[in-house]
Order: sequence, then structure tokens, then C-alpha cells
Amino acid sequence: MKGYSFGYPSSTAGEVVFNTGLSGYTEALTDPSYKGQILTLANPIVGNGGVPDTAAVDEMGLRRFLESDGIKVSGLLVLDYSNEYSHWQATRSLGEWLQEEQVPALYGIDTRMLSKLIRDKGTVLGKIEFEGQPVEFADPNEQNLIAEVSTKEVKIYGRGNPIKVVAVDCGLKNNIIRLLVKRGAEVHLVPWDHDFTGMDYDGLIISGGPGDPMKAQEVIHNVRKILESNRPEPLFGISMGHLITGIAAGATSYKMQMANRGQNQPVLNAVNGQAVITAQNHGYAIDSSALPPGWKPLFVNANDQTNEGIMHETRSIFTVQFYPDANPGPRDTEFLFDSFISLVKRGKGTTIPLVLPKAGVTASRVEVSKVLILGSGGLSIGQAGEFDYSGSQAVKALKEENVKIVLMNPNIASVQTNETGLKQADAVYFLPITPQFVIEVIKAERPDGLILGMGGQTALNCGVELFKQGVLQQYGVKVLGTSVESIMATEDRKLFSDKLTELNEKIAPSLAVESVEDALKAAEKICYPVMIRSAYALGGLGSGICPDKESLLDLGTKAFAMTNQILVEKSLVGWKEIEYEVVRDAADNCIAVCNMENIDAMGVHTGDSVVVAPSQTLSNEEFQMLRDCAIKVVRHLGIVGECNIQFALHPTSLDYYIIEVNARLSRSSALASKATGYPLAFIAAKIALGIPLPEIKNVVTGKTSACFEPSLDYIVTKIPRWDLDRFQHTSNRIGSSMKSVGEVMAIGRTFEESFQKALRMCHPSVGGFVSHLPMHKAWPATVDLQKELSEPSSIRIHAIAKALDNEVPVDVIHKLTAIDKWFLYRMRSIVNMEKILKEV
Repeated sequence: MKGYSFGYPSSTAGEVVFNTGLSGYTEALTDPSYKGQILTLANPIVGNGGVPDTAAVDEMGLRRFLESDGIKVSGLLVLDYSNEYSHWQATRSLGEWLQEEQVPALYGIDTRMLSKLIRDKGTVLGKIEFEGQPVEFADPNEQNLIAEVSTKEVKIYGRGNPIKVVAVDCGLKNNIIRLLVKRGAEVHLVPWDHDFTGMDYDGLIISGGPGDPMKAQEVIHNVRKILESNRPEPLFGISMGHLITGIAAGATSYKMQMANRGQNQPVLNAVNGQAVITAQNHGYAIDSSALPPGWKPLFVNANDQTNEGIMHETRSIFTVQFYPDANPGPRDTEFLFDSFISLVKRGKGTTIPLVLPKAGVTASRVEVSKVLILGSGGLSIGQAGEFDYSGSQAVKALKEENVKIVLMNPNIASVQTNETGLKQADAVYFLPITPQFVIEVIKAERPDGLILGMGGQTALNCGVELFKQGVLQQYGVKVLGTSVESIMATEDRKLFSDKLTELNEKIAPSLAVESVEDALKAAEKICYPVMIRSAYALGGLGSGICPDKESLLDLGTKAFAMTNQILVEKSLVGWKEIEYEVVRDAADNCIAVCNMENIDAMGVHTGDSVVVAPSQTLSNEEFQMLRDCAIKVVRHLGIVGECNIQFALHPTSLDYYIIEVNARLSRSSALASKATGYPLAFIAAKIALGIPLPEIKNVVTGKTSACFEPSLDYIVTKIPRWDLDRFQHTSNRIGSSMKSVGEVMAIGRTFEESFQKALRMCHPSVGGFVSHLPMHKAWPATVDLQKELSEPSSIRIHAIAKALDNEVPVDVIHKLTAIDKWFLYRMRSIVNMEKILKEV
């Protein structure tokens, strides 16, 4: 395979491995577990966020943004490298850092093919070879890699803290120290071969690290002495520390056929049955079937059933194969550090189950024989094909579970109302989704279950009204999935605000009002400009930005014609808009299936914005911060099924606000399903019947669990389609109220590819990212390009192309549009390529 160098031009050899993580290349490259390995990143574009200040240190003297003192991989392979970067913490490009650390790196490599090869072969040795620099293949696992990455001297962190923890450095990541010190530990970091058996401590940690555990006989010997001495202090083994502790206890380890490396591995807690998503990087495992007496499994991989952790039945000793310290990756298992500290504080005789989180509600199958599914209202802007998709998926899922289905949907031309096929309901009523008609259907069909989340805002509003009228209780109809109380908490702006305040989560300063007069008073308190949002609104109807009193009076009057409550909130125009699609089951298993980034900044409805999945300009810290918040909010609101949560993220800090939560399938959900291959509506329908996520099969593989977070090795771009020219006297300006009649989605291995494909699918006359208008129209001679850039419209994307074609600097376009510079750099590369091709 041939590639293009963007690192240090020097040949190297090692074991070729891949990682499926979507964020955190800075942290991954400095993970000591990758010592001796040539890392292949499945994430298709790398370098977007540049590299932060690698010399910066935190209050403990540890590198603030790194997991060790520098890059540990032997080489890096990626599909596409972005030399032009954009992130508020960046100080230089990834290529510059690699060259400084003398690490070779190539782009233009078919990482998908290479990942498949590694999957099939198990272990693959490889080399990056530059012309005139031959190098032999070398197996790093034949060396004692732990000795190479371990500290050479004892170091102390968090000096003076009350709990003394000895951490044996087998390739420890900095975040372990951070998490322990934060919990009141004085950490004594000792070399891998240090004799810690005679040391005085309150708790012992054996860290993760690289290579074959059998090469580290000294630390295995010392851990065995601890186990045989019956010392009462807790012991916690992490990754390599898990293998070392298992071997020391008498278990056997083996090299896995398919290593687990990534940030989306589902793991089941053997004590309470809870599923968690973990970050992993290991090629060896402990054989669960050969555990010595007194030991039993603590965690099991939900996909390949390999052991992911063990615990002693009577002593305070436990281990995990994954990284609870994450960085990069999800922080779902950070609680294990709390469990470890709890073991220390409770003292002798405390067993592991006593310090683990208690099991949540046990999910049980909901006993229903006939379910009524409410489709969307008549096709209109804000409710269209996306709800045909969700409804038909729900019908398919319920049929698999042998449940009779009654479907209400006024749209005759839809897939879900087909008379034949997999998605055929037992009875279909072509009636409006209003309480009056739904009551008649309930009387006639007598369903015992009702699903509200598949028909968008119309179905939700109808369900809430039926609940308030007492109809559901009167006829014994059970709402499946998210309860009506939880729906009301997301839709009623005052309840929503109160719920998030309970969590101490950030929402934009706002006031819920029920009259125009109160709206004006609220705006005076918050200060203009303000944003208004309608409760129970379809497609952002009745919402908008009000720069002054006059505009609020006008928009507020229109909004109250459609709703009885609006929210007046601080305007966040110019902030980034990020979305997460979250799935939660009745047993409290929770996953973030997809994260998406709006290219247009806040102020444009997400349905009218150009969107990419996965997000392209977030650091691992930002990505995980918002993911943690999304999962916390979904749990607190009690949502069961699928949910969309939208954030406003400040472009130059870690500040964020929760904008809204949709406790239903939405247009974004349909996009996320198609973008990831994860059928959100299908899974949500199964969950509504009480089936827990780990028991639902992945529909693509048919073998692994649906309890996982898809990892994409491609870029998805969604571009809205407007037909505003068909409406007379209609402005082409877009804002927080949706105007698009549909959207197209394109998949590509690079941003440019998917962006160009999506634009070309919007209209036959659009040849991609071109500077002229659709239908081959030229710009008027008097066009005010600055105005076209600063005011979002259905043609702004072509205004950006024209500006770049006119060589307007990216910084200027960024100031006018608030679009992240990275996207503008990639758009500029399309314009530049067009110029090159024209010259040729």
C-alpha cells in the first residue's frame, strides 16, 4: 500500500492495529498501551482540530492534554489528513507535532480494507518504509514493552491527601492519577518492577499497559505475593493490570483472534446486569472458564462474550479489562474509581457487590396483545417522510414480537399503510390524528397499548390531550415507552426548565410566559436579542429571534395564535449546534447512537441546517462532556425509547446550554438511522415492549448486541431542500422555524465527497458547490455578498462558494456566517480544485 507522508520521514516497523474511536486522536497517540504499534484510525478524517499545547501541565504537573509524556505509537495510518485545522485550543497541526516527536505518519491509506485485514488475521505485523530506508518486520510483543514505558522512579501526586494509593506503572495513563487525586488520594506511582509488597498503603492499583503480560514476570510475582499474603487493602487492576492480577491468581491468558480496540465496546456487569459502553485497547484476555476457586467474572463483553473483569468473592479485589479512566472514550465506568475508594474507606470484609451501583429497575416484558400506533398528521413542512420511516419500522418490530397492530395515519401514499409486506399493520385507519378520532378507534379496536413516539409532534400532542382527558385510563390503554408525564416534561417549557434545574444542568436563561405582555416583560429582564420558542410546536413553528421589542410583539402575537405558552430565552446565535440521538431502555441501559454537528450556527432550525455526522470539530473533552450530559438528562427525564437532544456549544470555550429534548422519533432520528445503519425506530419499538437493549440483536450482524454505539468510517452530510420559489411573496431567509420540504443525505469517505454528492442530489441543476445559483441562474449585478453571507438563507451555501471563488478570506466569511473555519477550509479546497481542473 502506498500513502502520503505527513509525519516524520523515517521508516518504522511494528504490530499494525486499528482503533474505531471517533474523537481523541491526541489522547490515543499518547496512550502507552500503543507502544510498538502502528495505529490505524478508522475515523476517516484526522487532524481537524489540530493539536493543543502539548507542553501545558495541570495543577498536578501532568500534561494537561496528553495521557503520557509524548507520542507512544510507532506510526500512524489514516485515510484523510487535514493540515488546515480549527479549534480554540489548537496551537499547531497534527503533522507538525508528529514531525517534532519523530513519528512517521501516512494518509491516503485504505483504512477500511486494512481494518478488515487485521480483523481477519488477528495479528498483523507491518512497516512504514520510505524510499532508501529499508527496515525489517519486527514483533513488539517479543519485547518487554511494559519496562519501556514505565516510570523509572517513584513519583508522588496529590501530596497530603488522606488516602494513600500505590499505583504500579505498567504503562499508566495520566487520567488514572487525575481521577484518584480528585477523589482524595495521595498517589505513589512506582516502576513496574518495584517491590511494593512491603509498602504501607490504603489501596493498590495495577495499571494498563502494552504488550504480552507474560513478559512482566516481576510484577506478576509481586501481585502473587500480595494475593497469598491475605493483605486486606483493596486491589484494582486495569486493562494490563487485569491480566497481570488474573495470571497471578492462577488464571490463564490468551492472545485474542480479534482484539478489542475502540470506544464503543458494550460490556455487561455480571453483578447487576447493567450494560455500559467502554473504551478498550487490548489483544489479550483472561479465560473465564479457568478461573481459580474464590474468583468469578465481574464483566463480560456483550458482543464476543470474552471476559472483561474478575472479582474475588470474599476479598476487596477486582479488575477490569477496559479503561474506566477512558480519555479518549466514554466515561460510563468512571464510577469504578468511586467503588475503589469506597472499598478503602469501608475497610476489611467489604466485598465488591457492596460498592457497585445498585441495579436499576429490572425490565420486564410488557404484556400487550394489541397496540395502537399513531402516525403523523397530514404531510406538511415539519412532518413528512421521516414519520413514515419510523412508523413502518415500528410495525415491523411489533410484528416480530407477534403483537397485533392498529395503525392510524391520514396519509394514503405511505409505506406504513401498505396492504402487503413486512410492514403491514393488522388494521389501518386513514383518519386525522385528533383526540376525537383516536377515541373512536380506541372504542372500536380496544387496544391495550399505545405508541406515541412514532408520529412526531402531532401524535405526542394528541396523546397528551387523551391523557389529560382521562380517556386512556378509562379504556385501559397503556402508553408504551416514554410515559406521558415525561413527554410533558420535555414539551412544557416551564416543566422542562424546572427538570433541568434539578439536575444542575445548563439551560439558556429563560422565562415561560402565557401572554404577549408577559413576554415583553421577560425580554426586558433577559435583555435583547431574545429567542422565543413555542410549547408543543411542530418544526419550530412560532419560534424566532427577536432583536427588539417590535419584532417580539409581532412574533409573539403570531406564536400565541398557535399555542398557549412560549419560552423567552437568551439568544445564542453564533454558538455551535450539536445533536445527540440517545436510546434508553426500561432497565436504564443508555447509549448515544449518533452525534451530529450543524454546519450552520445557532439561529437556524436544525431541519434547515446543513448537518454532518459524526461531528468534525469537537475535541474528545467536548464530545464526551456533551454525551455525558445527554445520557444524564435522558435518565433524569425518564425517557424510555429514543430521544433527540440538542446543545448550544460556545465556539471558544467549554460552555454549553441544553436547547431542547425531543422525547420521540424526529427528522434527525431518521437521518441518524440511515447515517449509522442503526434502526432507531425499530429498536425503540422493541424497547417499548420492555425488551432490554442487550437482548435485542444488532440487525446488521444478526449476532452481536444492539447495545452498542456505531462507529463510522465515513462522513454523512445532510442538506435541506427548499421549494420557496413555488410560494409567492415568501422570503428565502431561514431561521428557527423550519421551511425546508425535505432533505438529502450523502455518504462519502471525505467531507468534500459527501458534501458534493448531497448538493448534487438537492436539484438536477445544482452541479455541487458552485458559485452560481440553482437553475443555472447568475447572481444579480447588484448583489450584496456581505448581506447574503451574514443572513442565513436557502442560497447562502452558493454565496459562500461565490465568496471563496472571489478569494474572500476564510476569516472574513467565518465572521459573517459563524460557520466553523474547518468547514470553510474544506469548502475552499473544492473551489481551488475546480480552478486547478479548469487550468488543466
